[in-house]
Amino acid sequence: DHRKFLISLAWIGLGGFVAMAHSRSFWSILAWTIVSSLAWTTILPLTEAAAMRAVKTTGLDYGRMRLWGSLSFIAASFVGGWAVARLGGASAIWLVTAGAALTVAATHGLTRLQERPSKAPTGRPRLALRDAVGLLRSRAFLLMLIAAGLTQASHAAFYTFGTLHWRALGLSTAWSGALWAVSIVAEVALFAYSATVVRRIGPVRLIVLGAGAAVLRWLIMGLDPALLVLLPLQLLHALTFGATHIGAIHYIGRGVPDTQAGTAQALYAAITGGIATGGVTLMAGPVYAACAGRVYWAMAGVAAAALLAGLALAKARGGA
Repeated sequence: DHRKFLISLAWIGLGGFVAMAHSRSFWSILAWTIVSSLAWTTILPLTEAAAMRAVKTTGLDYGRMRLWGSLSFIAASFVGGWAVARLGGASAIWLVTAGAALTVAATHGLTRLQERPSKAPTGRPRLALRDAVGLLRSRAFLLMLIAAGLTQASHAAFYTFGTLHWRALGLSTAWSGALWAVSIVAEVALFAYSATVVRRIGPVRLIVLGAGAAVLRWLIMGLDPALLVLLPLQLLHALTFGATHIGAIHYIGRGVPDTQAGTAQALYAAITGGIATGGVTLMAGPVYAACAGRVYWAMAGVAAAALLAGLALAKARGGA
C-alpha cells in the first residue's frame, strides 16, 4: 500500500525537520537529520512506483507528472535564494520544513487506485529480502542498474564543481544561472513529450542514448569550451539525465511485477543517487583539485562504462 507508507513517511520527515529546526547541538541535529533522511529518501522511489502504477492502470503520462518536479526545482531555487538573501541562512531549514508540509498535504491527496486483481488473493503480501536479491540476480535488471546508475553518476563533477569551474573560467554568476536554466528547460521539454518518445524509441534505447550523449558531453566539457559551445552542451542534459531517467523508470514499469515495483524503484534510487553518485563524487574531488576541468574526462570514462552496459542490455533484450 504505497499511499499508506507515503503518508507515514511524509509525516515522519516533517517531524524530523521541525525537530531539526529547534535543535542547537551537533548530536541532536545529526539524530534528526538521520530520521528525516531515512523517511525522505524513501519517499521518492515509492512515489515513482505509485506513478508507474497509475500509468499502467489509468493511462497517465509519467513524463508530464515528472516535469513538475523539475519546474518545482527551479521555483524552489529562486524562492530559496531570494528568501535566504533577505532573511539569512537560518531561514533555510524553515523553507525545507514548508516544503515537507506541502508534501504531507500531497500524500493525503493521493487517490486509492482500484486495481483489477488477476487472480484470487492468496494471503497477505509479505516483504522479503529475497525479492531484492532476486532482482539483483537478474542479468538484465543488473545491467539496467549499471547503465542508468553510472550515467547519472557521471554528472557528479558537474553537479559539485560545475558552477565553481565556470566562475574560475570567468563566467558571470548570471551566465552560470542561465546555463543551469537551459539544462532544466531541455529536461522539462523531454518530459513533456516523453510518452511519444518512449513509444517510438523504447526504454532500453533511451538508456543507451543517454549514456552515449554523456560520453560526448563530458569529453567536450573537459576542453573548457567557450560560452557559445556550453549553451548547446547544456541542451544535452535532456538526454544525459532525462532520457536515462525516463528509460529506467519505464523499464522498471514494464518489466517488474507490481508486487516488486517498490523494491525495484528503491534499488534504482539507492544505486543511482547513493552508491554510484556518492562514489563518483568522492573520486571527483581529488581529481578536480589536481586537474580542474579535465575532471570531466574522468566522467566521460564513467559514462563509457555505462554505455557498454547499456549496449549489453540492448543486445540481451533485442533492443526493446
